[in-house]
Amino acid sequence: MSILVNASTKVLVQGITGSFGGRHTQLSLAYGTQVVAGVTPGKGGQRFENKVPIFDTVAEAVQATHAVQVALDRRDNGGDAEAGRPATPPATPPATLRTTGRTRQ
Repeated sequence: MSILVNASTKVLVQGITGSFGGRHTQLSLAYGTQVVAGVTPGKGGQRFENKVPIFDTVAEAVQATHAVQVALDRRDNGGDAEAGRPATPPATPPATLRTTGRTRQ
């Protein structure tokens, strides 16, 4: 298995304005990760911590940045498998890593 993520990898974060996604994006930026875009529907045009541009869709983010290599899905969907389906349009970067902040109890 090859390593797809390194210091120069450009990352997109889905759910960047949520509590889980926002906190992990802050940690990633502090660590030096190149977060080049975030996605939260309805919040396009804003910036996360005045640094990372936010888009309404993954397709818009990929088209605007021309650089996304990895998408991190940080949406807290409560374990709903169907919630991830809209996050994978044809424009999705080659590596999409799905995680969630909580599991359904």
